[in-house]
Parts: sequence; C-alpha cells; structure tokens
Amino acid sequence: MEEDPSESKRGIWKLSVDGSSCITGSGAGLVLMSPDGWTLEYALRFKFKATNNEAEWEALIAGLTIAKHLEAQKVEASSDSQLVVGIEKGEYEAREESMAKYLSHFQSMKSAFEFLRILKVPRAENARVDQLSKLATT
Repeated sequence: MEEDPSESKRGIWKLSVDGSSCITGSGAGLVLMSPDGWTLEYALRFKFKATNNEAEWEALIAGLTIAKHLEAQKVEASSDSQLVVGIEKGEYEAREESMAKYLSHFQSMKSAFEFLRILKVPRAENARVDQLSKLATT
C-alpha cells in the first residue's frame, strides 16, 4: 500500500479491523499502519465465545488499545461491519445489552485520541484483516 505524503504530515494512523466467530472459536484481525508507513499485523484468538458482532467490537477496541499504547493521536479506523459502524455513528441503536456495553467502552476510549474516525468499507477492501481474523479462529 503506497502512502500519501499528505497523510504522513497530518500524522494519521490507519487501522483496519475484522472480527470472526465460528464453531472453532472467535478472534480478530488487525492491521495498524503508522503515518511513516510501517505496519503491524495481528491475528488475535479470543479465549471466550463471542458472536460475530461482539468479535467485530473486540477487534475495534483491541486495535484502538494498541494504537493508544503506541501513542497514536490521530486514527482512522475501517471496518466492514455495518452494525458496529452504524452504532458508532448513531445510525443504529445498540439494542442488545452487550452492544450497548461495547459502545460505552468505545466512547470512553475516544478521549485518548485527538482525532478518531471510523469508516465502513466493503468486505473486499478488508481482505487482509479478514484473512487474519480467520487465521485466529483456526
């Protein structure tokens, strides 16, 4: 992936996340790219059962936690989860208690960043993190 020089000047970190849940387990795939272009990739296996929507939230929260520990101030995160992005943007209501808890946790994390934007991307554009999330559940 080529870096846009203007993004480096703005100091925006790019985070791509995907969660996965299947009969063999649940996990997450994360790709975090610094403004300078170095990339971290993670395949995280959860030691608890999670629905696919819960795994999507866990992926986002894990990615933001890593970004925070790396002292990232500006993060643009992308997810192919319509529900997670929709709840975050207020387009959907967090009806289930677990979704409301994830939203609350996410909102408490937002203050750690100077800039945080969550984007919905097509699944095809999230292929690498999808592979990592599947790797985590095998």
